[in-house]
Amino acid sequence: MMESDAASTRGNVPQYSVSEISGAIKRTLESGFGRVRVRGEVTELKRYPSGHVYLSLKDEGGKISGVIWRGTVSRLGMAPENGNEVIATGKVSSYGERSSYQLIIDRMEFAGEGALLANIERLRRKLLEEGLFEAERKKPIPFLPTLVGVVTSRAGAVLHDIKTTIERRFPRDVLLWPVAVQGEGAAAQIAAAIEGMAQRPRRPDVVIVARGGGSLEDLMAFNDERVLRAVAACPIPVISAVGHETDTTLIDLVSDRRAPTPTAAAEMAVPLRSELVADLAHRTARLAGGLSRIMQVSRGRLEQATAGLPDLPSLLATARMRLDDRSQRLDLALPAFVLRVRSRLDAPLHQLPSPELIVSRARAALTAPSRQLPSPLLMIERREAALQRAQTALATAWHRADQQFHLRVERQRLSPETLKSAIRLQKARLEGLGSHLEAVSPKAILSRGYVLVQDSKGRPMTSSRAEPVNGRVVLSFTDGERGAKLDALTSQGDLGL
Repeated sequence: MMESDAASTRGNVPQYSVSEISGAIKRTLESGFGRVRVRGEVTELKRYPSGHVYLSLKDEGGKISGVIWRGTVSRLGMAPENGNEVIATGKVSSYGERSSYQLIIDRMEFAGEGALLANIERLRRKLLEEGLFEAERKKPIPFLPTLVGVVTSRAGAVLHDIKTTIERRFPRDVLLWPVAVQGEGAAAQIAAAIEGMAQRPRRPDVVIVARGGGSLEDLMAFNDERVLRAVAACPIPVISAVGHETDTTLIDLVSDRRAPTPTAAAEMAVPLRSELVADLAHRTARLAGGLSRIMQVSRGRLEQATAGLPDLPSLLATARMRLDDRSQRLDLALPAFVLRVRSRLDAPLHQLPSPELIVSRARAALTAPSRQLPSPLLMIERREAALQRAQTALATAWHRADQQFHLRVERQRLSPETLKSAIRLQKARLEGLGSHLEAVSPKAILSRGYVLVQDSKGRPMTSSRAEPVNGRVVLSFTDGERGAKLDALTSQGDLGL
């Protein structure tokens, strides 16, 4: 009886293939659960080159596998790490080839504020060890930027507060890079905006990253590691103004300056123009006052130095009177000096016999009886000696006159033209006297063709009737002597041979 019941039972149970039963289970899971939210701790996290992320969620009583497809990773809203307590949203599905089920995750968020704070603290310690919070790496904010970059949401009061504050304090150009400040993809947009500001052809001088207040979950985009590293690597000074004054995010520690509110960030970015104008006016007044004091002190020193100097007009008047006196004395002394010099030059000439007297004396000596005349050679030698003495006396007188003349010139500082004319006059007179002396010289007479005739005993022959011994005579020329014999002349003037 029992065997027949078992056979009938086997005949009524339907038979399925593996694929059919796997598909049935999959449909049952997907239709039975739909979209679910699962809370658990991330474990066994693996990122594959394909871009997919595989992980497991566990708690005290169990574990479920999960997968995040490549297209969903960028929209996930956070970067999961092992140990994070999260709430994953997705649908349950099965994987027939392995006879397993898994959670296909399309959204993930931290589970609870405590978990968020723990994750923030863990990231803070990591960045602190890397030195991203050090004060030495902070860049100074420019005093007066020409272009202010703003990374925030296009909607909301944050952008309006920043623009109105800059317009009120000191109007500057504002460059907005609109981003999502919370939710999925917000961190990626903020990081891309900060990097893009530094790559623009016209880079801003300062960048303000701002958003309004919100819960810890709303501000998590500004605690994202991608945003923090983009701020640390930005070559432009960054001012963070996230949340209210009491809100603190990690971007406040990485940025170059932290502002409690977006309005305060705008005040840090640009100075107050009225204060600059007032400060400029104050500095101008101080500069004018200092310059006035310097001019007063300099004027006092100048007046004191002027008082110590002699009276310039009186000095000029005294010098002018002295010059006039010297000029008048020079005008009076110059003619007298020229006369004295001329008289001194003429004095040696007065001591010499006149050329006429010398000529007459020479003629008388030549016409005197032969016994009273000295030897012609002796007479010539005497004449030459007298001529030499006269020339020496003239040269000495000329030298002395020249020395006295130059001495007077040095003392009186005569005009060079006056001195030259006086010298030329005296030179002409001396040359005239020298020519007269040369004219009466016996050698000068012989040089003109005359001959001195003497007998063998050296007596001059002054008559054609004289009869020398043996008819022999001595002829004295200007350059020497020759012997000759006297012969009688015929009536025709020929020699009687």
